[in-house]
Amino acid sequence: MLAKLRTISLEMGFALIMGALLYLFLSGGQLPSILSNLHYSTQLLDVKTLFLSILLEAIPFVLIGVFFSALLQTFVSDETVRKWTPRNPILAIPFATMLGFLFPVCECAIVPIVRRLIHKGMPVYVGMIFLLAGPIVNPVVMAATYTAFPNQPQMVLYRTLFAFIVAAAVGLILFFTQKTSPLKIGSEYEIKHEEQHLNMQGKKLSSTFTHAVDEFFDMGKFLIFGALISAIIQVYVSRDVLTSFSETPLHANLTMMGLGFIFSLCSEADAFIAASFSGTFSKGSLLAFMVFGPMIDLKNTLLLASVFRIGFVAKLISLVTLLVLLLTLFYPL
Repeated sequence: MLAKLRTISLEMGFALIMGALLYLFLSGGQLPSILSNLHYSTQLLDVKTLFLSILLEAIPFVLIGVFFSALLQTFVSDETVRKWTPRNPILAIPFATMLGFLFPVCECAIVPIVRRLIHKGMPVYVGMIFLLAGPIVNPVVMAATYTAFPNQPQMVLYRTLFAFIVAAAVGLILFFTQKTSPLKIGSEYEIKHEEQHLNMQGKKLSSTFTHAVDEFFDMGKFLIFGALISAIIQVYVSRDVLTSFSETPLHANLTMMGLGFIFSLCSEADAFIAASFSGTFSKGSLLAFMVFGPMIDLKNTLLLASVFRIGFVAKLISLVTLLVLLLTLFYPL
């Protein structure tokens, strides 16, 4: 009971802070008197615009994710998930990497889906492969990448191939090293509590909406915070400073991976941003941006940290960073 009250108080405090920040950036009226000496500079208006654009871009996909997660919870049994997931890693790895073709969801939507699948019995390494590959290895993202690079179809091929390799390699490593559930204890308790509550209700449709609303507000606060931080960094860090690190392949790749992390773009849109850097950065560094960003970005990291243990999230980010960097450094120019 004490732990539950502590959780509620923390969430209320977080909500108050986010409310104040939203007021600061969205209000068109006067600021509080303590800030009366400040005014809406051009940069602050840019932050507001970017914050809203990231949020409006991501929210539809988060809604898709939480409703899909709710449908999984209500209509798909644990036995069904276990039955359809191959137990042999030789079969499970390609199965998980190709799930994106069946469920082409953005990285904004995939975290609640994977959490639900793991809780229902999907092996951790299979869920993580889907989480990493799903936002890239799907027909929607392939089409968007081709549209952004119409004269360079190899960018589509290598982006898909590198995402496949990175996700499969991370999954294989987790198969041998991750023997316990990475879900947070509080997260596991919440899921079990939701299941008991939904089963008691009996009505599947109302249960689906109830669960979706609860999960949306659970994930939404981290999405808002990530979008705000991303917008602030994008506005106040000069692009000239970033492009100054493009002199060597290593620096260029790390810079573009950092941009992919900070920009927190949806995978359906990031190829167009990458194309805008084509005159400054190499193709390998553009691929690093388009592979790393959908797998690990700022808002996605906060969502992962809200669901999985911090140590597991750190291991996942380290593996993805190393593998993406190595692959893109050896991209054939």
